[in-house]
Amino acid sequence: MATKESNTRSFVLRIDAETMDAIEKWAEDEFRSTNGQLQWIIAEALRKAGRKPRAKKSKTENQE
Repeated sequence: MATKESNTRSFVLRIDAETMDAIEKWAEDEFRSTNGQLQWIIAEALRKAGRKPRAKKSKTENQE
């Protein structure tokens, strides 16, 4: 089976049921999957803390 190259990494997250219920409801309210909501929450927290790595510029952007 061929694998697709990806920049994402998987890991196991243990979270209490009450918090998970809240995340699932929030995700539903914003039309996201639970995984997508968790990714968004983490990205927002990193951005607000000034710790989100800058996006790498594509080759076309570097040539401008």
